[in-house]
Amino acid sequence: MSKKTFVLGCALLVLLAVSSVGISQVTAPVKKDLYSQVELFSYALTTIQSEYVDEKTPQDLIYGALRGMLSSLDPHSQFMDPDEYKDLKTETEGKFGGLGIEISIKDDLLTVIAPVEDSPAWRAGIKPGDRIVKIGHDVTRDMSLDDAVKRLRGDPGTKVTITVLRESDDSVKDFDITREIIHVDDIKEPHIIGEHIGYVRLTEFRENSYNELHQALEKLKDQGADSLILDLRNNPGGILDVAIKIAEDFLPSGQTIVSTQGRHSSEDIMAKSGNNGGDFLDWPMVVMINEGSASGSEIVAGALRDNKRAVLVGVKSFGKGSVQSVIPLPDGSGLRLTTARYFTPSGVCINGIGITPDVVVEEKVSRTDDGSDEKSVSKANDDVDTVFSELEHKEDKKQMELKKKDQDDLQLQSAINVIKGIKIYRKFQQK
Repeated sequence: MSKKTFVLGCALLVLLAVSSVGISQVTAPVKKDLYSQVELFSYALTTIQSEYVDEKTPQDLIYGALRGMLSSLDPHSQFMDPDEYKDLKTETEGKFGGLGIEISIKDDLLTVIAPVEDSPAWRAGIKPGDRIVKIGHDVTRDMSLDDAVKRLRGDPGTKVTITVLRESDDSVKDFDITREIIHVDDIKEPHIIGEHIGYVRLTEFRENSYNELHQALEKLKDQGADSLILDLRNNPGGILDVAIKIAEDFLPSGQTIVSTQGRHSSEDIMAKSGNNGGDFLDWPMVVMINEGSASGSEIVAGALRDNKRAVLVGVKSFGKGSVQSVIPLPDGSGLRLTTARYFTPSGVCINGIGITPDVVVEEKVSRTDDGSDEKSVSKANDDVDTVFSELEHKEDKKQMELKKKDQDDLQLQSAINVIKGIKIYRKFQQK
């Protein structure tokens, strides 16, 4: 039986033996049609090889055909040559070259899911939801996801210009970005935000994400945390099993985390929590999401909300509800193939729809008394600055910067208020 690794988003686990694509499950009439079409393909292949103006190797033609075949299925399926397939291992290790953006195709347009924090794209100002309309001089319309990734990647130190359509302000901008080796930390900024509220940001779901998150939670608990804000904003997804394991940390035994449905029964799974008394089951909890939260992030957010375990704060998520299997081919190349769709515990498939949070808070925008919009960074007032100056002799600069960043984050402030509300409600219940 073929071995597959089920993955979500762009972080992929590739630890597979060579597998064959069986056709034993195909019905007899379909097999007959398949064989006749293969004969047609063989005829076309032979004709191209003998008549095309430039000589092409059989591998060039077959690889080209496979790329076209996979790209015709959906935006997330793709053929990978041996070098591309090998690169997947590097991605799961959290170190790879490029601009530092997760991309997908949405509404037939090349779309940024999220920039990796502190990456060249992030520093240049690329935002979730940006539509990449040109890479260099090449228009991205009808460009496959695989081709786009290859054009965006390159040697560290080299530059690439991308043209972005930003629909939020109806603008088109050029960004000149220098490629770098991208180092990705799964866990960012775990700390206490007053009144025993723990905060931790998870940037992606990779091999070590669960262990790193669990260690961060244990440290927060040792520091006195009794509640949690889990920030999944701009988290584009990752490995399915890791997302399930992380959700399980907060759900009691027997509660459904996610289900998947595919063409074959082997792809139909129902993941339930087996947590029989973990340390974090009773913590009041908020999960933060935005338009850059996709796939694995949506699994965790959907599982915790549908089980009434957490309140979601932020804006609607990206909406990637499909599962890809990585299937090695005999020559070292591979397929990333959509084999299932996933459903939240309430039975909703959010593919192309996304998850709308319980408390909708637009990111970094506040409303003044006269009705005009202003960025929250510019809204940081004199009172906040005074507080920080008083704290200067007590805390190091990093902690002060972190506190100021927390103050400027309207979504985070809303999440803190929700946590406080949950705690007050629980006190009333105990009386």
